[in-house]
Amino acid sequence: MQLITCSERQHAGAILDIFNDAILTSTALYDYKPRHIDSMAPWFATKLTHDFPVMGLEDEQGTLLGFASYGTFRAWPAYKYSVEHSIYIHPDHRGKRLGTVLLKALIDAAREREVHTLIGAIDAHNSASIVLHEKNGFRHTGTMPQVAWKFDRWLDLAFYQLLLPTPLKPVAD
Repeated sequence: MQLITCSERQHAGAILDIFNDAILTSTALYDYKPRHIDSMAPWFATKLTHDFPVMGLEDEQGTLLGFASYGTFRAWPAYKYSVEHSIYIHPDHRGKRLGTVLLKALIDAAREREVHTLIGAIDAHNSASIVLHEKNGFRHTGTMPQVAWKFDRWLDLAFYQLLLPTPLKPVAD
């Protein structure tokens, strides 16, 4: 397996398949309807514009096993050092510690880009994701009960945060 930088041309379809599986079968995404391939161009454009990484893991045949990225946490300037991240693994490859590899790569990318805080918004019943984050230094900073309705039940959203020692000299602008 190899850690790679995902591109729209090469990976949009595989990322979309992973997104849509998560939408239809899990509470990893609080969304109802599968996304269309047309949604991927703006998604990648936003990542590129803001220098947000899109990392993936491929097998020897070039099949995307999972991907991770981060994006804007809140759209006001004072939040510029905070990002919300996400990690998605293809259903055939869950439970193989791929999330650990991707999360560590995201943390490294955040340090390089002088991010100060990584925020994971995780369904409160997603114990695998919670354990992954806790093992990698994230701490639980709060839970918002019943913020979403999916699969005929209310969902609680737990927030996990990792503070980084970057940037060395934060500035307001």
